[in-house]
Amino acid sequence: MGLEDFAIRYAAAWSSQDPEAFSLFYVKNGSLRVNDGEPSIGRDAIAERAGRFMTAYPDMVVRLVELRHKNDHVEFHWHWTGTNTGPGGTGNAVDLRGYEQWTLAENGLILESLGHYDEAEYERQLQAVPAIAE
Repeated sequence: MGLEDFAIRYAAAWSSQDPEAFSLFYVKNGSLRVNDGEPSIGRDAIAERAGRFMTAYPDMVVRLVELRHKNDHVEFHWHWTGTNTGPGGTGNAVDLRGYEQWTLAENGLILESLGHYDEAEYERQLQAVPAIAE
């Protein structure tokens, strides 16, 4: 299996509503960190973090945009869409692009993922008030 196939399956796992299956893309003690947040370390913590996104955005879709090879890591550039209709959600749609910087283990699974996206743009979309028709 090539890296592009791995990335396509990873994006599908983000979109799957199955956080445990998603966590299997990481080594047992792998970590996922989003922007400057606290890292989720270990598959259980990664599944819990992914599950929060999946619950908040039941129609969430993550698509691979491109892979970039940088020194000792890979950048997984993605396009994420979804509607915040989970418990307590705003009902607003989000449409964002970002990337994860992966450090891969020798077995090809993710040892560390550093996720990056524009938090201000995310908040703007999440809190946007629909335009009132005149």
